[in-house]
Order: sequence, then structure tokens, then C-alpha cells
Amino acid sequence: MTTILQISDTHIAPEGNLVSRRLDTSDSLGRLIKRIKEICVQAGPIDAVLVSGDLSEDGSAESYARFKMHIAQLDVPVLVIPGNHDAREPMRRAFANQLPSHGPLNWERQVGNVNVIGLDTLVEAHGLGTLLPESLTFLRYALSHAEGTPVLLALHHPPFLTGINFMDDIGLSNRSAFEEAVSDFSGEMRIVCGHIHNTMVANIAGHTAVSAPSPCSTFAYDRRADAPVGYMAQEDGCLLHRWDAGFHSIRIGLAAGPGPFPF
Repeated sequence: MTTILQISDTHIAPEGNLVSRRLDTSDSLGRLIKRIKEICVQAGPIDAVLVSGDLSEDGSAESYARFKMHIAQLDVPVLVIPGNHDAREPMRRAFANQLPSHGPLNWERQVGNVNVIGLDTLVEAHGLGTLLPESLTFLRYALSHAEGTPVLLALHHPPFLTGINFMDDIGLSNRSAFEEAVSDFSGEMRIVCGHIHNTMVANIAGHTAVSAPSPCSTFAYDRRADAPVGYMAQEDGCLLHRWDAGFHSIRIGLAAGPGPFPF
């Protein structure tokens, strides 16, 4: 059995700064870390933490240092990919022990029985994401060598439309190229992403894709063409992905609620 915890869109800012003049994202992450420690008693040990982008709000070295201070409390290996709020070179320096020393921040790691692949969709100074030709080549190569091994494939921008227009406008620009790259993979694969601060499930070329919530905010599922552009100040939890003769993905809420009560 292999268990990988996915955290996404923490948006950590330098000390003293509120995101959008409202959100204390460092406190939000601290509450999530406390909750994760609680569920480890119930759900068992975690083999790795996967962070699917937007670790930082501003891409600063200080924000990455604050993020690492929080995540170190879990005392497990941490795997990160960039989101649209991250900055590639400061992130590379902050996670030099994990990220490649040059080029896009693509990587693959074996975690227990699972081959974890991380993709870089960052287009700096833009909200939208894209997979560069070299990233698509990396993906095809990694998948070609992963047949027979379950794959957890992570990217920040969802490879599917969400129905939230202002988020789809800054989604993955080459979704069809991604779908083509994964379409020939016949093994077990779970695709995971972030960006939309919400949990959605979709099918990409026969593979299940699921997005993670954010501990600091969410976006309303509002499909109207004139839906207001903005976030909801609602904190959420994370996802737990478990491989045990198949993938199981479990949302872990920020609070357990009262109970359990007898039936």
C-alpha cells in the first residue's frame, strides 16, 4: 500500500502580508497541518506529500521559507510542482534537493509502489498554463517507461474545462496535447491538479482526473456567463491518494465535526 497526500494552492505570502488584503494563508495552512496530523492516527502513515502548485502567492524566497516551515512538521518527503503564482527560479532554489537544476520543473519519483510524475505548466506573469513541447516530450518518455507501474500524474492547471468561465480563461491552454500524450498509456493512472480551489472529477482519455481543494479559499461553481469574478473566503482541506490494488482518492475536510455517534 502507498499513501500520498495532496495539498494545493496554499498561497503563502511573506510574514505580515494578507492575500488580497483579507486571507491569512499561513494560518490556514497551519490549521490544515494540524488536521493532517490528526488523520494520520486514523488513516495510517503517509509516504509523501505532493503539493500541486501555488505554494506561494508572490514567488518570493520568504514565502517558500514559510511554506517549508509549515510542511516540515509532517516529517515526510515533499514533492512540489509550480502553479501560476509561483516563480520558477526562486522555487528551484528553495527545493533544490528535489527539483531539476535547469529547464522546466518536470520530474518523476518512485514513491512506494507508485510512479509519481510532476509537470511544469507555469507561464510566468500569466494566469494561464501550458505544457511546453519539452514537457510533453518528458511526459511521453516517463509514461513509456511506466507501463506495469501505477502512475500518479500531477500538474497545476486542470486538463479539463470546469464550467467556471473566469477560471477556464486561465486554464491549461493545450489540453488536447495533454490528452493525446496520455491516451496511449494503458496502465493504472490517476491525474491530479489544483488551480480551481475545488474538488472536481473528470475523465481524460479513459483516466480519472481529480482536482484538490485549497486550504485558504474556494471558487463558487457558478456557470453563468456574467458570474462575478472572485473567490470565496472558505477554507477547505486536501486529498489523500492511496494505491492498494487500485487508486482510491479521499477528500479530507478541514474539520472532522462532532462524533462519531452510535447508529
